[in-house]
Amino acid sequence: MGVGVGKAWRFSLLWTNLALSSQPNTKTKHVCWRSNTTPFHHRKPIWRSMLCWFMLFGLGIVSLLTGHMASDLEWYSQHRTFYSALDGSYRSPIDIWESQYSKYFYGCSERGRRFAPAVSEQMSNGYLLIATSGGLNQQRTGITDAVVVARILNATLVVPELDHQSYWKDDSDFHDIFDVDWFISSLAKDVTIVKRVPDKFMRSMEKPPYTMRVPRKSEPEYYLDQVLPILLRRQVVQLTKFDYRLANNLDEELQKLRCRVNYHALRFTKPIEEIGQKIVMRMQKMAHRYIAVHLRFEPDMLAFSRCYYGGGEKEKHELGEIRKRWTTLPDLSADGERKRGKCPLTPHEVGLMLRALGFTNNTYLYVASGEIYGGDETMQPLKDLFPNIYTKEMLADEELKPFLPFSSRLAAIDYIVCDESNVFVTNNNGNMAKIIAGRRRYMGHKRTIRPNTKKLSSLFMARHKMDWDTFAKKVKSCQRGFMGEPDEMRPGRGEFHEYPASCICERTSVDEFARDGTGLRQI
Repeated sequence: MGVGVGKAWRFSLLWTNLALSSQPNTKTKHVCWRSNTTPFHHRKPIWRSMLCWFMLFGLGIVSLLTGHMASDLEWYSQHRTFYSALDGSYRSPIDIWESQYSKYFYGCSERGRRFAPAVSEQMSNGYLLIATSGGLNQQRTGITDAVVVARILNATLVVPELDHQSYWKDDSDFHDIFDVDWFISSLAKDVTIVKRVPDKFMRSMEKPPYTMRVPRKSEPEYYLDQVLPILLRRQVVQLTKFDYRLANNLDEELQKLRCRVNYHALRFTKPIEEIGQKIVMRMQKMAHRYIAVHLRFEPDMLAFSRCYYGGGEKEKHELGEIRKRWTTLPDLSADGERKRGKCPLTPHEVGLMLRALGFTNNTYLYVASGEIYGGDETMQPLKDLFPNIYTKEMLADEELKPFLPFSSRLAAIDYIVCDESNVFVTNNNGNMAKIIAGRRRYMGHKRTIRPNTKKLSSLFMARHKMDWDTFAKKVKSCQRGFMGEPDEMRPGRGEFHEYPASCICERTSVDEFARDGTGLRQI
């Protein structure tokens, strides 16, 4: 009941602000999400005050009965009013290159004043070893969450061990990809991190480190109840297959710690950073701005998606052989998966979507991808739509050779070029798409386009039945809400690594921004 009362009160404040802003007094411009309200003037007619009171009382009762209705409407009203105040139209045409609202948001992940300093190695509850899992960006989520888990346990974190056994067969260690010294020093106030368990300590142990795997998306309480007692008893615990093993929604300070790790502490090594920036500069030299497309049309992705792309028995056999890697993968209908929006778009479909949105054929594209299934034949329709297509192999042939045996290092280079692009286009909701989309939101809501595959799939199948203008109009309609605008996801919804709402701050009013650029609050 207390929560309902709180929502009712917030809803009442919202409507009070709306009522006040409709009054003829224009001396102060009210924005509906402000918590402060302007007192009623004593000269207002009594009947008007009484009417307002009964309206507020009635709305409060409705809010108590409907639970979440008030907070949802409040959030919607806040953002609709904010954008309407900026340009006079919530449904104004979207700038395909950048959000006109991005300047009203910024990343904020500073630790709070009450966030206690890290415990020293000697005073910690023991050493936490982490074995990550998957490709580079999947491991990145594991590393991020490992720091937070170490904080929860008051443990000393040993630099995480990367996965050498996954599909990509990359034997790179942490220090081959990330600047390990920066990682340790930049997080020193949050968590004590060491490169290894001291030899003297290891020799004194009666038993080897205790190894365990925690359930996916475990709450902090699980770690305190199930892992901490073992850590206190054994002093060294290793958590294996550590990817997405921590709950999505955490205390705000722990969410901010996630952001400090992911967006600040995980810095690539100098060789990776240098070649990544060289490729960025070469793209920018050719074009004032460019799009980075993560096609994710590799054979393993298509096999895992269980989709069919018209390649006949050859495709079914090839992808079927790869699919045998996943023994628990359900046998689903390819047509059904496509209708549900679970299938990646083909390179041709990605190109059609971009042209329909308004990108011209002289736009420069950087394609971040591994082996494209079908090779040049699959890529040619995209090249016909956008002749200026480049890859890291085309832009840094000789310089790239030292990195070629290491898939994670190549993925890190793609990460840099995609992050620096003016527009980033994802083609599935995989780890790289989520991680880069989250970072781009944190770094100022740089334009990030995610295909609305559920609606686009049926549209592509029917595209020959309509003219181009009609098709383009429908694509633009489908993509509203999938263009990386700041208001596309309510705070607290979605995967945190993709929507780091706790780490994004918003200016409280258009007037204050226009006046002096201040007036910031956390959303």
